[in-house]
Amino acid sequence: MKKIFVLIAFTAFFALNAQVTANRFFYELTYKPKKDSAKLEKVMTVLDVVKDKSIYRDYTLIAQDSILKIQVEAMQKAGTFKDISKSITMPKFSEKIYKFYPSMKLQYVERVANGFTPMNIGYNEDLKLVWKIQAGKEKIGAYDTQKATTEYGGRKWTAWFTTAIPLQDGPYKFHGLPGLIVKVTDDGNNYSWELKGNRKIENFKETTYIESVSPGGDGGKVLEVSREKFERTFSDFKKDPMATARPYLTAELMAQKLPGSDLTIGQMMKQQEKMLNDFFNANDNPIEIPAAKAKK
Repeated sequence: MKKIFVLIAFTAFFALNAQVTANRFFYELTYKPKKDSAKLEKVMTVLDVVKDKSIYRDYTLIAQDSILKIQVEAMQKAGTFKDISKSITMPKFSEKIYKFYPSMKLQYVERVANGFTPMNIGYNEDLKLVWKIQAGKEKIGAYDTQKATTEYGGRKWTAWFTTAIPLQDGPYKFHGLPGLIVKVTDDGNNYSWELKGNRKIENFKETTYIESVSPGGDGGKVLEVSREKFERTFSDFKKDPMATARPYLTAELMAQKLPGSDLTIGQMMKQQEKMLNDFFNANDNPIEIPAAKAKK
């Protein structure tokens, strides 16, 4: 009996400490954030592929994870507060998109406020893109690719995929071709992703350090809701990011100073509100056109 217990204990230990290796594909996203402007912006995004799923997201904060860890740990050790938002580059996009293998069902996740505690909210989508594979072929980077077209989210898309990487996946929600998508662009040149490289990530962690130490811990569980409820909830959050916290913001609380800082909680909240408003107002040209979403 003792031997069986020891065996179970060792099995559990190795299961908990087993390292996860991910294949990280880097996609440079060129996009037009404003519908009434021709100005284009660029941001690096990643598709992290593990055994049973892939995760697509903005790479900006991930790239700064070790720096943020040092800064947060220094604050914790000193017992003081320091506004680090001014010393980091903020992401352009906040969503995470999971594709679960082999079904390829999607989960679209955003983080919203729930009082003072952030929470993850998401909807599931059984998306079957109808691709038309074309005769066109093109060399993109190191890959020989073939052309395919589809329609989704109110836009027409052209993709280039390679059978050299037999993974039926790609950036954002795109998937379902007989090889990894190397490039995908809409016909209006509003959004265009192009594969720029890939590498293995040893000891891969799905959540960043900042997510793991923020309220909710380890990124938080996802509250799954219908797409309609998700759209309403996220739209309300974008209009007023502090709405759920405001009932708790008494004058006494707002006047309190943060530990080791001259900044009050009220001033900090105003800074956070401005940062979120600036973030949401920076893009009025979504990947999926809202009218098209409403028809789904």
